[in-house]
Amino acid sequence: MSTVVHQGSRARRARARRRRAGRRLLAGGVAWIVAVAVLLAGVVALNVAVLQRNLELDSVNRERAQLQADIASDQASLASAKRTGAIIKGASGLVEANPAATSILTLRP
Repeated sequence: MSTVVHQGSRARRARARRRRAGRRLLAGGVAWIVAVAVLLAGVVALNVAVLQRNLELDSVNRERAQLQADIASDQASLASAKRTGAIIKGASGLVEANPAATSILTLRP
């Protein structure tokens, strides 16, 4: 009888060892899943941050392009005004009138 009890005790110990090993494997698997989930959450957070920066950069680039277009328009207007002034002064021989020597006439219909 002692051999039967001894063998039953061994079997119980073996089953207990297998259960403990299974629990360790399960705990290790859960730890890996948690670690991978944390890494993926970090990657997603990083991508969201980069996307926000890109949107801000796009907005700034659009504003810069608009400002450059405004500057080009102003420069074109200024160049046109300078040309007109040069034409009036140089080509026609016209000079500014003296305000004290001029008078205004009103014509009646």
